[in-house]
Amino acid sequence: MEKLINDKIAEQVIQVFSGMQNPVEILFFEKKNECDYCPDTRQLLEEVAGLSEKIGLQTFDLEEDEQAARQYHVDQAPAFVIVSRTGDQLIDYGIRFLGIPSGHEFTSLINDLVMVSNRETGLSQPTREYLKSLTQPVKLQVFTTPTCPYCPRAVVLAHQMALESEWVEAEMVDAIEFGELADRFDVNGVPQTTINDGAWHVIGAVPEDHLVGEIKQALGVNSEL
Repeated sequence: MEKLINDKIAEQVIQVFSGMQNPVEILFFEKKNECDYCPDTRQLLEEVAGLSEKIGLQTFDLEEDEQAARQYHVDQAPAFVIVSRTGDQLIDYGIRFLGIPSGHEFTSLINDLVMVSNRETGLSQPTREYLKSLTQPVKLQVFTTPTCPYCPRAVVLAHQMALESEWVEAEMVDAIEFGELADRFDVNGVPQTTINDGAWHVIGAVPEDHLVGEIKQALGVNSEL
């Protein structure tokens, strides 16, 4: 089987992974039938996990492992969750990918693994304080395409916020792979961050303070409903 990650890229990733401090686990959900991208996604994650002893990989079938799918809020495939691992304990921060992280989104995957391993978001103090003040759920779905150079910034920012707050769940969504979902939220360009299932939309890779402002707007809309 031909590798998806060539030797040059693998060497670069190994160098990045050398800064990982704590174990992480990738929880991959696939479907045996009607899932064109599942085999490639699984192979990519296997190759990535093979580049560091600190990365583990567990594979689940979306239909056969219903309890795990419900636990991690996964209802489509291919999808995966990045969690931290302390002994036998897995900690879910709400960091998810829906679709294969190919093209520019491979960068998001690598950055997220290091971020979860080190449990450090790098967000500003005002952003952290706002996220700590949350008292209601925030769901961020960042729609991307593999050829979008700006999308990783939006994906990683959403995942940083998820790591920072137990109220935030953030998901990268491949808009091509999951076209029906993109159509549901009127995605005409990427990156687009949809907040709380369509309550609010943010177009482009915006700075963190801008996204915080948009989240406040979205929650304000929700509170009036």
